[in-house]
Amino acid sequence: MLVALWPQRWTRQQRSNATLVSAVVLMVLALAALGQLLSYFPEPIGSNAQAFAAGARTTLWLTLVSGTAGLLLGTCAALARTSRWRVLRWVASFYIWAIRGTPLLVQILFVYFALPALVPGLNLPDFAAAVVALSLNVGAYNSEAIRAGLLAVPRGQTEAARALGLGHAHVFADVVFPQAFKISLPPLVSNFVALLKDSSLAYAIGVVELTNVGNRIQSATFQPIATLSTVAVTYLLLTTLVTQISNAIEYRFDVEGRSK
Repeated sequence: MLVALWPQRWTRQQRSNATLVSAVVLMVLALAALGQLLSYFPEPIGSNAQAFAAGARTTLWLTLVSGTAGLLLGTCAALARTSRWRVLRWVASFYIWAIRGTPLLVQILFVYFALPALVPGLNLPDFAAAVVALSLNVGAYNSEAIRAGLLAVPRGQTEAARALGLGHAHVFADVVFPQAFKISLPPLVSNFVALLKDSSLAYAIGVVELTNVGNRIQSATFQPIATLSTVAVTYLLLTTLVTQISNAIEYRFDVEGRSK
C-alpha cells in the first residue's frame, strides 16, 4: 500500500494526500505510456498497442462516469428507502429488487435495445447506454451500503442534535450523513472496483472498451493467449491503481477507527 511508503512523522492527512496524488499521477502515466510500452511487444500486441491503450482509457472513463452517477443514484435510493413516505420506499425497494435480481448483461442489452422501443425517439449511443445501465446497477448496490450506514448511526446523536436546536436538514447534513458515509465507504469502494471489471460487459453492445479490443484482436489473429493475457494484465494494473486511490480515501476518513 502506498500509504506505508510515507514517513511516519507525517500526519494522516499528509499521507493520504500524498497517496492520492501519487496514485492519480501513476494512473495518468500508465495510461499515457501504455501504448508505447505495448508497442515493444511481439505480435499481435505490438501492432495493436494503441488500440489496447484506447480501450483502457475508454474502460476507465466508462467506470468513472458510471461510478459517479451510481453514487448519486444510490444516495437518492437510500434516502428514499429510509423515507417517511411509503410511496418513495416502495419505488426504491422495487428499483433495488429489480436491479439486484437480474443480470447486468441483460440490463445493458435492455437499455440499448428495448428502451428505444419503449420510448420512441430515445436512441442512446452505445457508450451512453452502457453508462445508464452500469449506473443503475451499481446505484442499487450502493443504495444498500449507504442505507446500512444511515441505520448504523446511533439514534441518540440525532436526538441530541435536535435538542441543540438544529433543523432536520442540518441534522442530516452535519451529523448523520458524514458518519453514515464513513461507515459505508468500504462497500462503496468495493462496488467501484467491481464496476471497473463489470464494465467489460459493455462489449455486448459494441462499446470499444478493453475487453472488446482484446476480443476483436484475438478473433482476427487467432492468438487468444497473448491477447487475452494482455487484457488481463491491463485490468490488473487499472484495478491496482484504483484500489490504491480508494485505500487512500479510506485512510483519510479513518475507516478503521485509528486516530494515528
